[in-house]
Amino acid sequence: MSNVYAVTKVVGTSKKSIEGAVENAIETASKSLRNLDWFEVVETRGFIEDGKVAWYQVAVELGFRYDKP
Repeated sequence: MSNVYAVTKVVGTSKKSIEGAVENAIETASKSLRNLDWFEVVETRGFIEDGKVAWYQVAVELGFRYDKP
């Protein structure tokens, strides 16, 4: 069966880990978007405070399937 997808880019953050930032982005997006099928991390960065990592931030592209008529 053929599918059609759209891709959207979201940014997630976490104080604990890159994985946490990815999970936060996907969990939040899944509350508004249906049929999420895949993700790709396209950017990774962080913020530094007092010489230590304060926040992790990732940009994630999410693929979601259009509903079939």
